[in-house]
Amino acid sequence: MTPPNDKPERSGRLSADDWAQAALDQIAEQGVSAVAVEPLARRLGVTKGSFYWHFPSRDALLQAALERWEGHEQDEVFGQLEGIQDPAARLGALFKLVANEVQSHVIYSELLKALDHPAVQPVIGRVSKRRLDYLTSAFRAAGLDATDAQHRARLAYAAYVGFLQLNLQLGQRDMQREEFEDYVNHMMATLIPAKV
Repeated sequence: MTPPNDKPERSGRLSADDWAQAALDQIAEQGVSAVAVEPLARRLGVTKGSFYWHFPSRDALLQAALERWEGHEQDEVFGQLEGIQDPAARLGALFKLVANEVQSHVIYSELLKALDHPAVQPVIGRVSKRRLDYLTSAFRAAGLDATDAQHRARLAYAAYVGFLQLNLQLGQRDMQREEFEDYVNHMMATLIPAKV
């Protein structure tokens, strides 16, 4: 006897983006190694044939999922900040926006655990470089010289990565909202240069 599907069979076709998003959801829940065709098909309520319509292999799906996650930052996060003229306000908006990207934090944390995977390492490398470059430019625009802006960007990014790792190590993924907001406000007051 076969176990029942997690979800009923779907009518209609799934897109490659649907599969990539399902893979990202799986990464967030169980890590990179949990991305597999059969469980994702069950999750989506389709047969494995739907997968092979879009992707030749699991590695191709993983690559598409990582590209989707990487693109989200460029389009959704940085794109929302372009209209903010004041550099300090733009940095503040960035901190608040990133602080509320919970799913992205979880995925990033899981990807950090899988840095030895050949598909993951280059994506994390590109994302980290882009984030550091963006922060350096933002701190330069806020009035810091090139060296100080680079140091402040590294400090801000290290605080972000360290906070995620610390939460995972201490099992504090669900920090109380008020406590988390206090932390974000403290980070903003500490790292964003005061207007001269």
